[in-house]
Amino acid sequence: MVKRYLLLENGSIYSGQGFGSLKKAKGELVFNTGMTGYQETITDPSYHGQIIVFTYPLIGNYGINRDDFESLNPTASAIVVHELARRPSNWRMDMSLGQWAENVGMPIISGIDTRALTKEIREFGVMKACIIDQVNDSSLKELQASRFSDQQVKEVARTAYQDPSNGPTIAVIDFGLKNSILFSLAKRHCNVIVFPPDTSAKIVLNANPDGVLLSNGPGNPDSVAYALPLIKRLQEAKPLFGICLGHQLFALANGASTYKMKFGHRGFNHAVRSIDSKRLDFTAQNHGYAFDEKSLANTDLLVTYREVNDQTIEGLKSTKYPAFSVQFHPDAAPGPHDTDYLYDDFIQLINENKGRQNAKKS
Repeated sequence: MVKRYLLLENGSIYSGQGFGSLKKAKGELVFNTGMTGYQETITDPSYHGQIIVFTYPLIGNYGINRDDFESLNPTASAIVVHELARRPSNWRMDMSLGQWAENVGMPIISGIDTRALTKEIREFGVMKACIIDQVNDSSLKELQASRFSDQQVKEVARTAYQDPSNGPTIAVIDFGLKNSILFSLAKRHCNVIVFPPDTSAKIVLNANPDGVLLSNGPGNPDSVAYALPLIKRLQEAKPLFGICLGHQLFALANGASTYKMKFGHRGFNHAVRSIDSKRLDFTAQNHGYAFDEKSLANTDLLVTYREVNDQTIEGLKSTKYPAFSVQFHPDAAPGPHDTDYLYDDFIQLINENKGRQNAKKS
């Protein structure tokens, strides 16, 4: 074990033991409240450039397996845990979390009082942090002066490709796409075509999709303003469904505005309520931005879901187009699966749109 330090932008210092890669790590410090699902969390492209603090005290107890990756090349900066499991065990396990982290170059710092650290993030908000071997007089100044990329989406988006099937054709705009979204579409036999975030509407529509899905992704939605003309054109032509960052971009394209939350929503236990049905669902979430509700006043958007604890907007639908979006993740790997029905709602919206088009032709 190697002694390492977690240095925060506000000057706080936590000491622990280094595992995985021992390279220097730097990023935005955020916390995740999930009790399980660490593999999905670490490999979610939405965490690109962030240092993830797990609030659950023991992480890695069922190891790493080949099935639960959200991306093959994780881009989170580092992992902070209270205790890293020494003897993981699970019938699906291929290797321990520590071994995997070493293989992919992911730094882990263990032995941290994550309860105290989480309380500090809740008090001061998300902030810059780094994991280093030594703290000296220049360490804090260097961290405070550091600047992070605002092009996270382009850094994690994949190139265009197709996953063929015999169901409806779905054009997925990749802003940092999770594998579980693809699995949810494949489960419904969708013919999926994935496009990069800077593609043109003409290219997407030339593929003649039945519907469009805007994926999740990392960073500030304002830095993806180049995609707003694409979204405006696509919602006019095809049924549209936005998830997480896709939800935020859908709202921006329709005239709303966002703000950065103090510490965001990250975990698998966030309760949301449907405005129409009053149904309460537990959801998986990972976002640091929310909507200024006043900005919705002059738009064609209606609120469909709210977060139970802080009442932030979690879902929207258009009154002008067959389009809707949610801030949470209905694919919800590893769970809960309460809102998986939204994919079926999307397919139903596509079928209804096809019915209207056929009626016009006849």
